[in-house]
Amino acid sequence: MTEKQKTIKAPVTLKGTGLHTGVNVNFTLMPAPVNHGYKFKRIDLEGQPVIDALADNVAFTQRGTVLQKGEAKVSTIEHCLAALTALKIDNCLIEVDGPEAPILDGSSKFFVEAVKKAGIEEQDAERQYFVVKEKMEFEDKERGIKIVALPDDEFNADVKISFDKSLLLSNQYATLDSLDDFESEVSACRTFVFLHELEPLLKNNLIKGGDLDNAIIIIDKEVTQEELDKLADLFNQPRVEVRPTGILNNLELVYPNEPARHKLLDVIGDLALCGMPIKGRIIANRPGHMANVEFAKLIRKEIKKRALKPEVPVYDPTKEPLCDINSIKKMLPHRYPFLLIDKIIEMGERHIVGVKNVTANEPFFVGHFPGEPVMPAVLQIEAMAQAGGIFILNKVDDPAAYSTYFLKIDNVKLRKKVVPGDTIIFKLELMTEFRRGMANMKGTAFVGDTVVSEGEFMASVVKNK
Repeated sequence: MTEKQKTIKAPVTLKGTGLHTGVNVNFTLMPAPVNHGYKFKRIDLEGQPVIDALADNVAFTQRGTVLQKGEAKVSTIEHCLAALTALKIDNCLIEVDGPEAPILDGSSKFFVEAVKKAGIEEQDAERQYFVVKEKMEFEDKERGIKIVALPDDEFNADVKISFDKSLLLSNQYATLDSLDDFESEVSACRTFVFLHELEPLLKNNLIKGGDLDNAIIIIDKEVTQEELDKLADLFNQPRVEVRPTGILNNLELVYPNEPARHKLLDVIGDLALCGMPIKGRIIANRPGHMANVEFAKLIRKEIKKRALKPEVPVYDPTKEPLCDINSIKKMLPHRYPFLLIDKIIEMGERHIVGVKNVTANEPFFVGHFPGEPVMPAVLQIEAMAQAGGIFILNKVDDPAAYSTYFLKIDNVKLRKKVVPGDTIIFKLELMTEFRRGMANMKGTAFVGDTVVSEGEFMASVVKNK
């Protein structure tokens, strides 16, 4: 079944203070059209500049992820992006009247609630994924950071954090088996900071919007009452104390491993900057915003690389096909020796994938280069046309009552010979909308990861007499 893109049904606004700037901001999630992705709009600046939420536009990663285009910046965007990703929102315009997203309670919980309040709307376009096909890796050996992506049928993640000087966080793990569990298992987990980091952050004009309600402050050194009083003054609190758990304030942890779960939350939000939802398993050791963004850039490079050449459909011969040969015979009038598609393995709103197993027993090998068998190129084109015919017939209510006739074939290219033992994978994609029984399709034939032939087809559906 084809998965559709989604946006939100109505605008929804969150109000709050930016963690580092201390500026009060209005942060409005807006519906957006198909293939829009995530974009931030600085409505307080002249011209209301829009910044695409892509790793290419990341300017800084100190204590948060900062997007920049020209003079326009938006920081601490990862908690919002994690919520949008987990709820499978593909398209959203985020209007903000300040330089930073509100920190709220330091988690993604309120962003999740806002999206659900706005409602989720399915759109008339197919959802596109970045599918991890082979191991991808980023490593910073000096800092002990490593992020790996492995093939998987859906997104899931394992995160390990460790801090040598902290007894509380010497080692923590967090796992998310499915984005469906994000709301209950991860979204409420808050950001954290070590006590020794607070004063430098304040001296560098950061965490101006910090208080004891939007971050877990972890004690990693001996602290005197005088120091505690000083911190109380910094946060405008009457009194602060160290709890037995090693946490400065009176927050109760949502989970014992809440810091690790928040790091997992950050990984999800930062990886959204690759520009596509991911199907793959992420394993992250000591991740941070810098490493997450670098890994998102690796994925961006792979997306651009794949865009330059046709993407080979994934064929798993152990999986049950969408249409076997008996189903195909019910749709196509062709029979031996001219039925050239063995099964259909994938079909979406705009594409179909069919398979042909080429054997030495094919009748055309008797007379076509019998000493060195080569499948006739015209039969490859015919097989592509048959796959396209099945796709078009699935667009009408009673496929058995219609036949597909091809009116034109253009731009045919024959790139490599096909021989006995090859398995050809045919992918047909709509080039224009299917209207009035007419379809324009681009067909590509693969053996392994090599294109063997391609062409463009115009076809018409005609009711049988």
